[in-house]
Amino acid sequence: MNDHTDPESDATDDGSAPAGDTEATGEADSARDTPDESADAPSESADTPDDPADTPDEPADADADVPPEVRKYERFKKMDGARYERVNEFLRDRTYVTAREWAIARLCADFRTETGVEMTKIGENLPELVPFMTDTYTPQAVNQARYSFEEKVTKSGATFLYGAMSGFFTAEDLDEMMYEVTEVAKFLLEVEGVDLAVADELEAEDRISEVMREVRTSSADLRGEEVRCPECGHVHEPAEE
Repeated sequence: MNDHTDPESDATDDGSAPAGDTEATGEADSARDTPDESADAPSESADTPDDPADTPDEPADADADVPPEVRKYERFKKMDGARYERVNEFLRDRTYVTAREWAIARLCADFRTETGVEMTKIGENLPELVPFMTDTYTPQAVNQARYSFEEKVTKSGATFLYGAMSGFFTAEDLDEMMYEVTEVAKFLLEVEGVDLAVADELEAEDRISEVMREVRTSSADLRGEEVRCPECGHVHEPAEE
């Protein structure tokens, strides 16, 4: 188990055999090409099956070590074959979280029990749970990534809410901004395997727009300013104290 906390550069994992295995294979081939001194002696048939003890059953053994709930985990399956760097670059361009923080935050939500989050299970099975993660994690590293995700979401939320309440943006600006960020959020949910119906998407967008208009109106009351409705032209005057 590797005890690092931020492996944002993947280790080489191209599926090729190690150099030591290649050399061993070459020696075995040379041994087979050497003439047998007792050529006249009966030789074993080439069709003789190998000793079962010498035939590893790695997939079965590997599956036996993976908990059933890990084998059944279906999130992130759409990202089979994706590399960490590509996922991380996408998130860095559109959010403040890393691919590591995103994946582990989702796992912590999914593997939460009545007594807490199963961080040991998440860390030990991280490569099986998330295709673009290549190393196992300690429980401490899992907890650190989850905390980092929560901290960044809180700071991002404060930044956005201040921008919405400050009066720097018009209602149209906020609607456009919410449309853009909602599209990114929906894409991440779809990648995780959430099936979003069109009707549900439209309803969610309408509710978000309504909430943002209420935020802008309420913040205008706090600042003692009036707000003109862009749709009907009605002027909302600040509430009297």
